[in-house]
Amino acid sequence: MEFIVIYSTVPNKNEGKKIAKALVEHHLAACVNLIDKVESVFSWDGEICDEKEVLMIIKTKKELFEKVKFIVQKLHSYTVPELIALPIIQADETYLKWIEHETED
Repeated sequence: MEFIVIYSTVPNKNEGKKIAKALVEHHLAACVNLIDKVESVFSWDGEICDEKEVLMIIKTKKELFEKVKFIVQKLHSYTVPELIALPIIQADETYLKWIEHETED
């Protein structure tokens, strides 16, 4: 079984909570951390943007990435939401078992 962490940013905490609750309720994520007051500098439509965002850190299984992506894209207000998955290469076995237990089979 492979586990991943997915990074995604949202424009505000309310949107982040809505997406986080949907992912956890549908057993697509064991946990979603919401880190407020992240400052993002990026290029969009030829302009440099400097925005305050909320970072979501989503813990799940690799096999659920496409389902997580579907929910995030459905509920997200951005045209191109950030969805970056990173492998969990080491973690406490008990924590990984908890992720496995809390996410769908």
